[in-house]
Amino acid sequence: MCRHACMRARAHTHTHTHTHTHTHTQTHTQTHTHTHTHTHTHTHTLTDTHTHTRACMQVHARTHTHTHTCVHARARAHTHTHTHTHTHTHTHTHTHTHTHTHTHTHNHIIAHGPKQNCINLYHHFFFLASGN
Repeated sequence: MCRHACMRARAHTHTHTHTHTHTHTQTHTQTHTHTHTHTHTHTHTLTDTHTHTRACMQVHARTHTHTHTCVHARARAHTHTHTHTHTHTHTHTHTHTHTHTHTHTHNHIIAHGPKQNCINLYHHFFFLASGN
């Protein structure tokens, strides 16, 4: 009945366009702390070799009354374990800018009569028709 009342009465259609622009700037500062533990194993082999020639043996034999061993071989294997702890701090800054544009179109049909009552309300359409 509202629709027939709107058809019989003078109908005025108004179109309103609203544009809203919203800009949101969000700054997130995140601090990440990463701890890395590296274990390095180093193996050092120290070999000291002393070689005395036959002339050296003759010199020692002449000089000293006791016998020298001319070849000395010393092999020492050392294993060192080093533990290094590295701490890295990363700071990430994220800036997000969002732009929203909303366009709303409203159609108003206004029927002029002795009484104006809002009968039906739709999503984007507003019908104002004369009531009882």
